[in-house]
Amino acid sequence: MQQQAGGAHPALTTDQGMPVGDNQNSLRGGRRGPTLLEDFILREKITNFDHERIPERVVHARGSAAHGYFELTESLSHLTSADLFQRVGERTPLFTRFSTVAGNKGSSDMARDVRGFAVKFYTKQGNWDLVGNNIPVFFIQDAIKFPDLIHAAKQDPDRGFPQAQTAHDTFWDFISLTPEAMHMIMWVMSDRGIPRSLRMIEGFGIHTFRMVNAEGRSSYVKFHWRPKLGMQSVVWDEALKISGADPDFHRRDMWDSIVAGAFPEWELALQVFDDAFLESFDFDLLDATKLIPEEILPLRVVGRMVLDRNPANFHAETEQVAFCTSNIVPGLDFSNDPLLQGRNHSYLDTQLKRLGGPNFHQIPINRSHADVANFQRDGHMQMNVPKGQVDYEPSLLDSDGPRASVKAGFQTFPAPIEGTHQRVRSDTFKDHFSQARMFFHSQTKPEQDHIVAALVFELSKCEVKAVRTRMLSQLANIDPALAERVSAGLGMKASVTPAPAAAPTRTDLAPSPALSILGKAKPSFEGRVVGCLVSEGADAALVHALVHDVQAAKGKVKIVAPTVSGVTAADGSVIEADLQLAGGPSVLFDAVALVVSAAGAAEMAQDAAAVAFVHDAFAHLKVIGHTAAAAPLLEKAGVAPDTGVVALAGSSVAAYVTAIKAGRIFAREPKVRKVF
Repeated sequence: MQQQAGGAHPALTTDQGMPVGDNQNSLRGGRRGPTLLEDFILREKITNFDHERIPERVVHARGSAAHGYFELTESLSHLTSADLFQRVGERTPLFTRFSTVAGNKGSSDMARDVRGFAVKFYTKQGNWDLVGNNIPVFFIQDAIKFPDLIHAAKQDPDRGFPQAQTAHDTFWDFISLTPEAMHMIMWVMSDRGIPRSLRMIEGFGIHTFRMVNAEGRSSYVKFHWRPKLGMQSVVWDEALKISGADPDFHRRDMWDSIVAGAFPEWELALQVFDDAFLESFDFDLLDATKLIPEEILPLRVVGRMVLDRNPANFHAETEQVAFCTSNIVPGLDFSNDPLLQGRNHSYLDTQLKRLGGPNFHQIPINRSHADVANFQRDGHMQMNVPKGQVDYEPSLLDSDGPRASVKAGFQTFPAPIEGTHQRVRSDTFKDHFSQARMFFHSQTKPEQDHIVAALVFELSKCEVKAVRTRMLSQLANIDPALAERVSAGLGMKASVTPAPAAAPTRTDLAPSPALSILGKAKPSFEGRVVGCLVSEGADAALVHALVHDVQAAKGKVKIVAPTVSGVTAADGSVIEADLQLAGGPSVLFDAVALVVSAAGAAEMAQDAAAVAFVHDAFAHLKVIGHTAAAAPLLEKAGVAPDTGVVALAGSSVAAYVTAIKAGRIFAREPKVRKVF
């Protein structure tokens, strides 16, 4: 076995046994130039990685999806010749798939993880796939590190666990040695990693792309999806309990919303900029670990996406849909982002393996709605019947066959390239900590507390102390106080020493309130659910008033009763139940109401499920509405009075509805759990 100098480690080699000189950087033309096709080391490594799973996706295996449309609200004809961006009001059909990254197909929806957000537009010029996440940056800067990242995040290869979680040694071992991941780590450890609903997440194209207009002028663009319902997350204990109560929570929520006609909707917004902005911005925007704060470059809303139809068959559509970042249309183009350049190879290669061969584009969910005319033939799973003698061009034998079109065809933007072939990372990619610090300081105090708690939880699962210590040294480069808080939460006594950094952390970056979920939240209960716990002898009029007023706020009420048959109200009517108490814990709802009689409350105070229903709602910072008779149940559950514990007086629920629109009671949090 070949050894490196000093004999400390065997030399890393290709599958052919050739020693590798650089396993950190792809081969590119110039420091900030494009990744080169001749990089056989990159291609071998990613090809091997792409083919590891049959037939499940290696990443983003756990997914749910829906059909819908994109409607343009502002013409972008001055920026791009792409047909779908020309005519205001025109609708383009699409298919959108949401997913977790690390878990397998059978994992829980509620894992702390990045959420994939991939949209296939069936445009008149062919399919365009905008393949992104609910986080605008990524862990790594170069695609050559992607197999290493996912191997580290997945379950350990020798034991097959832990599943769908990053709280283990191998992930944090890799991350602690990868400073470029620190910005992404702040996002994943934030509340964005445990969203309340897929209908309530933002989406991002991550990379810098190009738009090219009919005159050949190029602009750079970053793509953003903004949910109509606003963003919302759960708290960590709630996420764990939802995973037990309903591991399909996100999938079910999306499906049920579409069935009910409450179609999920997002705005498509852009950040558009030119070469001068690209070169003058404080950070290199070819680096996928960086973003542009909205306060510096505001978002420009140009359209909306509506999801209005569930798949007819999960396997045929949600499982077989194939997204490729290389699927673009005339008027769009790539930048030299090295992560994007590697993805353009990786995604196509993955689909070739996962879906059986080169004809996966003929599967109905992947078919272009535009006419397809070329000379590709045969191959595994060929479903078309190409006719004629000629399968090449140019040809005199088939004068009517398809030909390249200079006018309508895709034209690569003629971006200049300078430099030598080299494996090197641009010096402009060296600042790994400044934007991570900016993100942390852009969060409200409860959100910062949650990031600290998430890091404490994750690192507490690492059995190797050196991994925890090294990770703390990276956090110290983001913010010494952050590192000390995490260290204290772990009970580590030694002071934290910052790790060597390629570039000093800037402390002059202004916070960006747009990066905070709570900072930009607006009062609303639209798309949310109240769980109303009822007992025998409950006040039917109060239940009806609750349903009426919550529906007026565009939310809905689900009735939870001791049995699925419901209860008999005080007036003799039957209150039908949606869920039985044993299967309807409060973690499934955004707020709860206790409409119980004195006898019912006394009985429920002896029922562990009922006590847990109330206790968890209080511990998860939810608004609790209650009748006066519920006092014994509230006391047994340890509920203390605060602004989120609202009396339901008579048949009036106005104060309660106002309270639930305001959201969770974060001021309660220090009273119900330890804040590190």
